[in-house]
Amino acid sequence: VQLQASGGGLVQAGDSLRLSCVASGRTVSRYSVGWFRQTKGKEREFVAAIGRDSGDLYYSGSMWGRFTPSRDNAKNTVYLRMNSLKPEDTAVYYCAAVGFKSNYDTNYDKVATYEYWGQGTLVTVSS
Repeated sequence: VQLQASGGGLVQAGDSLRLSCVASGRTVSRYSVGWFRQTKGKEREFVAAIGRDSGDLYYSGSMWGRFTPSRDNAKNTVYLRMNSLKPEDTAVYYCAAVGFKSNYDTNYDKVATYEYWGQGTLVTVSS
């Protein structure tokens, strides 16, 4: 599966933004899709994820309540809704996908869990 992330941009603190991750080549519902972010010089950080089939949602504790993943199977797209954005949310955001993994529930937040990655979309939040 190929992933294309988009929707980033320059926003002000307190604004909302929705990122999109469009899948091609395979049906996105067959994959668990995670969102990660990365700033210069830092490791990639888990943000949120949505599980395959059941659509279970997984969150980073620090972003719980502000960031919500969702899926539109008809559009073969996974979204990340980001509310109440803060300057520290500035980063390149990546979507990533993995097929069935029996231990996904305990490894959803690990970069190594995911097999396919999109190219990233930059989100800049000004104060």
